[in-house]
Amino acid sequence: MKKSVLTRYRVMAYVTAVMLLVLCTCMVFKYGFDKGEGLTLVVSQVHGVLYIIYLIFAFDLGSKAKWPFGKLLWVLVSGTIPTAAFFVERKVVREVEPLITDGSPVAAKA
Repeated sequence: MKKSVLTRYRVMAYVTAVMLLVLCTCMVFKYGFDKGEGLTLVVSQVHGVLYIIYLIFAFDLGSKAKWPFGKLLWVLVSGTIPTAAFFVERKVVREVEPLITDGSPVAAKA
């Protein structure tokens, strides 16, 4: 597996997790203080688009790492639970890094 597959997953995991925290903050202001309804709408739509991209990259990583369905499902759902993506991302990196190849060609033995 190439390092770029893991890198793009990691970037989207962090971006999605941060956007979800921003969305939660916006929801507190919207429903708790009746402020920021327009901002909440924009942030929720941006988070939705970024989450779809996260799903694609996480599924790609999971299929290349040959994860069982339960593990793949947990990684996909972690983008919807505030702060979970941070912890899941660290665990995924530790498990996937040994599977990464450096990309240099290997000479065939005769």
